[in-house]
Amino acid sequence: AATKLASAEKLMYFCTDQLGLEQDFEQKQMPEGKLLVDGFLLCVDVSRGMNRNFDEQLKFVSNLYNQLGKTKKPLVVVLTKCDEGVERYIRDAHAFALSKKNLQVVETSARSNVNVDLAFGTLLQLVDKSRAKAKILPYFEALKQQSQQIAAAKDRYEWLVGRVVKSHNELWANVSRKMVTCPEYQDYVYLEGTQKAKKLFLQHVHRLKQEHIERRRKAYLARLPQALEALVPELEEIDQLSLGKVKKLLEAKQDFLKWFVVLEETPWDAGGHVDAAEAERIPFDLLESQAAEQLYEAHLEKLRTERKRAEMRKAFKENLETSPFITPGKPWEEARSFIMNEDFYMWLEEVTYLEIYSRHQKQLIEKAKEDFQELLLEYSELFYELELDAKPSKEKMGVIQEVLGEEQRFKALQKLQAERDALILKHIHFVYHPTKETCPSCPHCVDTKVEQLLGTRSGRPQKNPLGDGSPSIDRINLVILGKDGLARELANEIRALCTNDDKYVVEGKMYELALRPIEGNVRLPVNAFQTPTFQPHGCLCLYNSKESLSYVAESIEKSREATLGRRDNHSASHLPLSLVLVNKRGGGDASGETLQSLVQQGQQVASRLQCLFLEPTGGGGYGRGLNEKQISQVLKGLLDSKRNLNLLASSSALKDLAEVDLRVVMCLMCGDLLKVDELLGPILQAHSSRPASWGGGGVG
Repeated sequence: AATKLASAEKLMYFCTDQLGLEQDFEQKQMPEGKLLVDGFLLCVDVSRGMNRNFDEQLKFVSNLYNQLGKTKKPLVVVLTKCDEGVERYIRDAHAFALSKKNLQVVETSARSNVNVDLAFGTLLQLVDKSRAKAKILPYFEALKQQSQQIAAAKDRYEWLVGRVVKSHNELWANVSRKMVTCPEYQDYVYLEGTQKAKKLFLQHVHRLKQEHIERRRKAYLARLPQALEALVPELEEIDQLSLGKVKKLLEAKQDFLKWFVVLEETPWDAGGHVDAAEAERIPFDLLESQAAEQLYEAHLEKLRTERKRAEMRKAFKENLETSPFITPGKPWEEARSFIMNEDFYMWLEEVTYLEIYSRHQKQLIEKAKEDFQELLLEYSELFYELELDAKPSKEKMGVIQEVLGEEQRFKALQKLQAERDALILKHIHFVYHPTKETCPSCPHCVDTKVEQLLGTRSGRPQKNPLGDGSPSIDRINLVILGKDGLARELANEIRALCTNDDKYVVEGKMYELALRPIEGNVRLPVNAFQTPTFQPHGCLCLYNSKESLSYVAESIEKSREATLGRRDNHSASHLPLSLVLVNKRGGGDASGETLQSLVQQGQQVASRLQCLFLEPTGGGGYGRGLNEKQISQVLKGLLDSKRNLNLLASSSALKDLAEVDLRVVMCLMCGDLLKVDELLGPILQAHSSRPASWGGGGVG
């Protein structure tokens, strides 16, 4: 039967989201008149209300129950506001339900959405007996279960938001449309509502923005020390200035805009600069932050520390230079106690001092070696009486050390005795074999420097500087110097290896070979190395005895002396020489002792003459003084020497050497501070420019 409602014209509510927001939704009123009713929820407020007596409420509920009981409809007692419920009120309500035919009671909270569905479900089961009976849970147990359910749903929803929302610029309207079909979103909205879902979204977006701002802030702060280092690197400029005054100083710097940007919207993290694609420059208002202040103080402290460390390094170096205890070769372990103090250890590590000490020691040793070399030159008479092999005996070394022992320059290398002895031996070797390789100043030998200078100033190819009239090096003019028929017989052997037209193959190329054997006095025109029709490219010197070796050495020296005053001195003095020991005539090799002696003497002469020494050939009689391999080696050396002479002759200073009007002879000392190019440069430059005041002549 229909039941008439006494709540006509009251509002109907269908969604918990509408509670307290009635004006924002369509208002529906309860209908007036009779409605079909299948059951009743008898609600009892168990919270502590103002100006309300619970016992009177319970009497009203009891009377209402009596009226409803007449309808014979199912009824469930619902305790509301259990989240604020009073324990006694809940107990009394349960007692009331128990006294009324054991009515079912459901404890609910609409605010917490606990057991609300259960209340309707319980009534529905009473109406429709075919439905399964739901288990009724007490409020706190249901609340705990629901809290767990909400927490799990929240976790799943937050995971969904994190996966979908990657930018802090996302909008809720767009994101909610993307998530509306996702079960994680649906479950959470069902349990907590759309507003809480939106709130979690906004929290996530806010967190993303803060993380983005923090990344930008860290990047700016990481760049700030570089900016300070570039704009204000000098301590004297900012030592007594606060960051506020330094900001004005920074703005006046030329590269200020390279490092900083002045924004119209401040602070920098509240405007659009945060999302600017190219925002590497530091917002200038960031300098107002505490972190920037700390970085500026750290920059100041760094500059002060560097200044102090530089002062300590300087003081330490001055200690090294003034300390009488620091001598060449003294180990760091011995020197440390004399020069270190507590201040040094406070500012620098020992490895730094060791590095400075090592550099200082290197300078000391180099200076001591230079001074010792000067000492050896001053006592040159000590080395006159040595044997020809320039290997002093222990007794002679003892005499040398005894004479030099009182000299301070000798004592300076006391801790470097092995190097000191090596310098003595090197000096002896230089005295008897003076070459640029044995020069004490190597690689700063003057000969080496001059060659390098002339090589870098080589100009365009000129006519053949050797004066043979040939435009190329396809011809080889070779002097063969020997005594007692050695030169003529070797010339015949070489010609036997040539073709019919006196051509010889070297390195796969055919050369015209002209030979001039000389066996007499080279001061006579008939035995001269050079004739009007023959300009030698090299000389092959042969010996098979001490007498023939002496003849070769004297002939070369006489030839060089004869050319000292001539204009072709340059080519004659640079004539490539090769010294060869050949087998004796007609009767086998010399004895082992004699052969070894001839080899040693030949090597000494070759070193003095600065020429190539070829080892003696093996085999029987004189008939093969040189083998073909050695002949090719000699000719190849001549070709290389010719190429080098062409390079030298092509320089602007030497190309017209045969036609000079004035020759300048200079003596340069190895080791002088004056640079070779500074001395020879003006002469070479003047020659190439050919000024009118010098006439048409060259400079030599």
